[in-house]
Amino acid sequence: MAEENLALRVFQTFVGLVGICGNGLVCVVIAKVRFMHTLTNAFIFNQALIDLLGSLLVLLSSLVPIPDPLPPGASGVLLCRLWISKYFNWVMFTASTFNLVALTLERYLAIVFPFRYQVLGTRKNAIVTILIVWVSAFLFISYGIFIRYYEAGQCKQKLVAHPQALGVAVFMVTYLLPVIVMIVAYVHIAVVLKKGAARIQPGPEAAGPSTGQAPEGPGESLMRARRNTFKTLLTVCVAFTVCWTPNEVIFFLFNLGVEVDFTSFVYIVSVAFVASNSCLNPFLYAIKYKQFRKALKTLLGRQITIADDLPPPTVSTGHA
Repeated sequence: MAEENLALRVFQTFVGLVGICGNGLVCVVIAKVRFMHTLTNAFIFNQALIDLLGSLLVLLSSLVPIPDPLPPGASGVLLCRLWISKYFNWVMFTASTFNLVALTLERYLAIVFPFRYQVLGTRKNAIVTILIVWVSAFLFISYGIFIRYYEAGQCKQKLVAHPQALGVAVFMVTYLLPVIVMIVAYVHIAVVLKKGAARIQPGPEAAGPSTGQAPEGPGESLMRARRNTFKTLLTVCVAFTVCWTPNEVIFFLFNLGVEVDFTSFVYIVSVAFVASNSCLNPFLYAIKYKQFRKALKTLLGRQITIADDLPPPTVSTGHA
C-alpha cells in the first residue's frame, strides 16, 4: 500500500508540473496573440486557468506534508477547513465542470441559434458568465468548510444530517447534469453542422478548371472552422468525462451506502485519472485545434506554411 501511495504521489507531481507548464502556455498564447481574442477562446483561457490552478494544487498536495498534530489556533483551523478538506481542489473541479458547460452552451448558441448569438454573444456577457462560473463554484463547495472542525490538533468531520442526500446532490450538480447537458448540446450541434455542410456543398459547376476541385467560399471556410472547434471541444469534454467518471461513480456508490475501499488499487487509479485531467487539455489543443497551433507558431515567430491552417478570424466584435 505504501508503494502505491508513493507511486500516486510521484504521478501527481509529474501531472502537476506538466499541467502548470501546458496550461500556462495556453494562457500565454491566447493572451498574446490577437486573433485568439474571441469569445470561445475566452472560455478556453478560463478553462486553462482553472486547470493551471488545479495542477498547482495537485502538485502541492503531493509535495507538502500535513503536520500531525495540526498547529494550534487559527492556522490549525484554516489548515483543517481549507487544505485538509481539499476545498480549493473541489472548487477547481466544480469550476472546471461549470466552465465546460458554459463553453458548450456558447458554441451551441453560436451554431444552433446564430442570430440570437449576435445579440447575446458579447464580451460583457462572456465576462459575466465567467464570473458566475467562479462564484458559483466557490459557493457550492463551501459546505466542505463547515463540515470540518479543528479539535486538539486534529481535523475532524461533523456528522451531517442526510449525508447520502448531500452526496447524491453533489454528484448530480457537479457531474451528472453537466455531462447530460453537454451530451445533448453536442449531439444537436453535430446535427446542425451536418445539415449546414449539406446546404453549402458546392455543385459540379463550381469546380476549378485545372484541379477539378471547387474553390472554398466564405461559407465553407466558416463551416470548416466551426467543425474544427466543435471537434476540439468535444474531445475536451470526452476527456473530462473519461477522467472523472470512475472516481465519481465510486463516490456515488459510497453515498448510496455501498462499502468502498478507499485504499484499493481501483480507487487509487481513479484518483490518478482525476489528476491527469488537469494536464490533458493543452495536448488536445495542440493536436486538434488548428487555430491554437497557428497562434502558437505566431507567438514563436515561425512562418505559417501549412495550407489547411485556418485564416485569422475577424472576430473583434466577439461574434462567431
